Amino acid sequence: MPLPLADRIALVTGASRGIGYATALALASAGAHIVALARTVGGLEELDDAIKALGGSATLVPLDLKDYQGIDRLGPALHERFGRLDVMIGNAGILGPLSPLGHVEAQAWDEVMAVNVTANWRLIRALDGLLKRSEAGRVVFVSSGVAALTLAYWGPYAVSKAALEALARTYAAETATTNVRVNVFTPGPVRTRMRAQAMPGEDPTTLEPPDHVAQTIVEMCLPSMQESGKLYAYPKGKFLNFRPPS
Repeated sequence: MPLPLADRIALVTGASRGIGYATALALASAGAHIVALARTVGGLEELDDAIKALGGSATLVPLDLKDYQGIDRLGPALHERFGRLDVMIGNAGILGPLSPLGHVEAQAWDEVMAVNVTANWRLIRALDGLLKRSEAGRVVFVSSGVAALTLAYWGPYAVSKAALEALARTYAAETATTNVRVNVFTPGPVRTRMRAQAMPGEDPTTLEPPDHVAQTIVEMCLPSMQESGKLYAYPKGKFLNFRPPS
């Protein structure tokens, strides 16, 4: 039986650990060739070994997403090698400071926005043409329920994720007449390093492991996925419409 993503090219950011690592593995298990982006070379090499153990293949791209020129170079490089891109997972993100807005340093604010928002726009800018060359381009941005909760002290992260969701909805609207489908995924509480950083007193064994979450993300990347401009809330297990304008 053929694998559902056989011969497809899937790019994953933040692929060296957590949800990104698990998603890259799951996509490889489904047959995709993985283009894995992360800052941590060691984590990328571990991922490469794990993918090879599954019988899959990967292209490793050590890249800090604040290196915008590096992102810009991705488009021509992937075009030369593959001619298209079938899947893009915008997963990489940073938490930033958890403190009152008035106490957030400008540099910390700028860094959160650079990684969580601007880098994803640069990825769209660099890879849009390649996604449109796919017969079924699929894009998933990983957000957070915090974007809608507007909790005290979570300002930089919450604002950046709200902006990411607006970015995704805009891109979905702009690609509505193409073969590209763009959605947002909110994972809920997952056993990751970022979650431990935000909730240090929490028992990690009570949280969903990243590999469970990754399976749902893979389903959102299948050619059969026709939803676009939607938010998938995990573990609720359903697509939600974004709040309509008032």
